[in-house]
Amino acid sequence: MGKVITQFTMSLDGFVAGPNDEVWPLLNWYMSGDTEFAAATSPRPFKISRASADLLREEWGAIGAIVTGRRDFDVSEAWGGAAPFAVPCFIVTHTPPQAWLKTDSPFIFITDGVARAIAQAKQAAGDKHVAVSGTKIVQQCLQAGLIDEINIDLAPLLLGEGIRLFDNLGPQLITLENKRVIEGTDVTHLRFRVVR
Repeated sequence: MGKVITQFTMSLDGFVAGPNDEVWPLLNWYMSGDTEFAAATSPRPFKISRASADLLREEWGAIGAIVTGRRDFDVSEAWGGAAPFAVPCFIVTHTPPQAWLKTDSPFIFITDGVARAIAQAKQAAGDKHVAVSGTKIVQQCLQAGLIDEINIDLAPLLLGEGIRLFDNLGPQLITLENKRVIEGTDVTHLRFRVVR
């Protein structure tokens, strides 16, 4: 059975986006290597290190469904109308957007919480992984004990301000086990298992 994972590029000071949702300073590593890497989520291939390409090929190929939040959906402008990674995409929201409530929509809107979204995504993903995106949704999933692995692509920069992934987790201790560290060009890939 697949796992529930989250993966973000993060600055050394803990930000996954700037204060206005800008991510490109963090994602410079996608264009700083010598190996072309084609991703279904990008209209052109990335140029990353061989180590990063091998890792992302393995990880992204194992994604069978996505769970994210309404804010992520809105900020990304619905990813141009196609679900990322061409897999079922579950959007946790209080109010589904009427324009996307149609039978051929590539998005499934869940109004009864993250646990329900994760359960439905696991069923859709089968033996593959469920990728959780959107900082608020990741935080809710961590609080509920629903995340199995945290994958951080650490960018060598300090943003100084912006959106943090690990805010609002509450007082409970979340222990992580280091699974592996891979050095890429302009990025260090850190992989952790959530200890239960």
